[in-house]
Amino acid sequence: MLRRFNPDGVAPPLSNYSHAVVVPGDMKQLHVSGQIGIMPDGTIPEDVGEQARWCFANVLAILRAEGMAADNLVSLTTYVVGEDNLAAVRQARQQALGEAAPASTLVFVTALATPVLKVEVQAVAASVV
Repeated sequence: MLRRFNPDGVAPPLSNYSHAVVVPGDMKQLHVSGQIGIMPDGTIPEDVGEQARWCFANVLAILRAEGMAADNLVSLTTYVVGEDNLAAVRQARQQALGEAAPASTLVFVTALATPVLKVEVQAVAASVV
């Protein structure tokens, strides 16, 4: 099983994530490319909250395809265009991931690959072989 921890001597996480996650050698790892807020029909919503919901929905769909769930997440890297979009992204993450607390990094960027995109989420997950 994954071992999540927040070591003594390091300030607690600022939100629902772990400072570190140990992946034992007997686990399968899944590296998920950055997922954008695109719906299965190719539509990209204008609303950043809706884009974020689809980012996390796409990550979870990829995990399910490998028999995994949010609890299997080792780490997330989230890229957000503009600080004013943070609250919507955090709300979407909380709704999608619940109590899952992977190691996480969030970065504000000036733009993503396509101008309409406001958020992108990259993930690493692991499960027992």
